[in-house]
Amino acid sequence: MLQAVGTAVLLVVTPLDAASQKTPPPKTAPQKTDQRVNANAATLADFLKRVEGYVELHKKLEATLPKLPDRADPYQMDKHQRAMLRLLQEARKTAKQGDVFTPAMQRLVRNLLVPVFSGPDGRQLRAEIFDNEYKGMVKLAVNARYPDEVPISTVPPQVLAQLPKLPEELEYRFVQTSMILFDPHAHIIADFVPQAFK
Repeated sequence: MLQAVGTAVLLVVTPLDAASQKTPPPKTAPQKTDQRVNANAATLADFLKRVEGYVELHKKLEATLPKLPDRADPYQMDKHQRAMLRLLQEARKTAKQGDVFTPAMQRLVRNLLVPVFSGPDGRQLRAEIFDNEYKGMVKLAVNARYPDEVPISTVPPQVLAQLPKLPEELEYRFVQTSMILFDPHAHIIADFVPQAFK
């Protein structure tokens, strides 16, 4: 009888031990969504690093110029802008489109703006961007000066909310459907994304 009880206990314990020693299930392959999120994060980090490089150069060059007075008049501001423009153009004379907005970042910008401009407010946002714009008067080129006579486009808050925040030395602006990286201290186009939205 005692032997039978021992056998029964052994039979009960053995399955429990086996169950507690199961090997963990194999890891599933990363989902496409995770891969896309990781790729986007890497693209954004690279973009911000490139922006930081531009800003460092900007500050270094600006430090060589006489400081503007607190209440600078328009003539003084224009003179300072043009001096900064010349310094940046010389320092970045080999710069080309895509140096800051890399091809990956250009694709990401377009993807981020799709829901903004295809949404219910899309038509109104386009109207805000195109308001008072002098088409064809802005030379869309890296290191080109943004013309004084052309109003700078509005950038709706819905657009800014989709994009990484920039330091004060740079701004997002639009030239028709292209997005430019605009340096207001030098009135210069640092880089641009052709056809950022449709």
